[in-house]
Amino acid sequence: MTVSVFLISLIGAMALGMPIAFALLACGVAMMLHLGLFDSQLLAQKVIEGADSFPLLAVPFFLLAGEIMNAGGLSRRIIDCAIAIVGHLRGGLGYVTIASAIILASISGSAVADTAALGAILIPIMRKAGYDAGRAAGLIACGGIIGPIIPPSIGFVLFGAVTGVSISKLFMAGIVPGLLLGGSLVLAWFIVAGRDGVAVTQRRSARDIGRSVVHAGWALVMPLIIIGGLRTGVFTPTEAAVVAAAYALFVAVVVYREITPAALYRAFANAAMTSAVVMFMVAATAVSAWLISVADLPGEVVRFLNPLIDQPVLLMFVMMSVLMVIGMPLDMTPTILILAPVLMPLVTKAGIDPVYFGVLFIMNCCIGLITPPVGSVLNVVSGIARIPMGQVMRGIWPFLFAESVVLFLLVLFPSLVTVPAAFFSR
Repeated sequence: MTVSVFLISLIGAMALGMPIAFALLACGVAMMLHLGLFDSQLLAQKVIEGADSFPLLAVPFFLLAGEIMNAGGLSRRIIDCAIAIVGHLRGGLGYVTIASAIILASISGSAVADTAALGAILIPIMRKAGYDAGRAAGLIACGGIIGPIIPPSIGFVLFGAVTGVSISKLFMAGIVPGLLLGGSLVLAWFIVAGRDGVAVTQRRSARDIGRSVVHAGWALVMPLIIIGGLRTGVFTPTEAAVVAAAYALFVAVVVYREITPAALYRAFANAAMTSAVVMFMVAATAVSAWLISVADLPGEVVRFLNPLIDQPVLLMFVMMSVLMVIGMPLDMTPTILILAPVLMPLVTKAGIDPVYFGVLFIMNCCIGLITPPVGSVLNVVSGIARIPMGQVMRGIWPFLFAESVVLFLLVLFPSLVTVPAAFFSR
């Protein structure tokens, strides 16, 4: 009965068009009434406790780092460097997109921010070079979702905050899966570019390549500082977020000197607004999370899936399939906040590595960002390219299929995640 109240109140509130954060609060109130625990002061207390978390401070700082990168010229220089190195290959701008997505992913940790940066710079260039706009937009969207997988990652911060899994270990475990996603896009683009007969652009001289690498040097050092600092234990993930924001600000203002006061203000304002949305959602979820624990919903889920406890691979297939369906209408943040605490007891009982599960959980949520009907990354790239959503969807399928194959290969072969994670975490 409690599960029914939880699902009906949450889905009903969302169906009425209520913002997700308020829908979560409505769900919490409905469950409190059902359990006879309603108390307005307790409700307010749980909301405040939900946002009172030191690890969650990483969210606004990583968002700020991404905004400053886009406004201060760091993202553009990274993309220019990739164009100089691989732009001359057949379909070279596609490889530029993938390489740039991987580098940007190691800096910002936000799929929407990376997609916006890639789309704003590359879509006009790809159009001018004769690339199909829908195919280009689809590749950029699939490249953008690598952002929350390669560290630093806002998704891992949220997952670690609500489940208690080490955020540092999640960061280190995301490196190889993120690179595998990039590799799958390279293979898919190689097939698509050869079939579509994509044009070849002019090769750059060694001097031009060297100049572009030097110009992008300050931006390219940033991932080394963040990942190196995390790997050596110099700073925590939250401190890494502050370092990333401070470094991006220093390079944009002191080194490149391209960012104007107005652009800097917009970067801070955009980061603040996005952070407010995310943090309010986290705070609202705290009420439901507490009531989920009180009502023992994880125990009910464990009992329901208990026949699969002794078959961890099959259990992972079931959970990943369910998450993929749920990820279509639900955005990444609410999916993490609602489902991660519910599924984690089941994962623990089945003997599945929680870090491994966390990586696949976030990968699944990221794929949900490029699937209809919601697909926030699809909306971003569609708006930037000024093309209908249907055209983006027609162009995205080869790359979406490739990334989904990687996800399920990781289900079959957990060592692809656990072995590198153990190596990087030493």
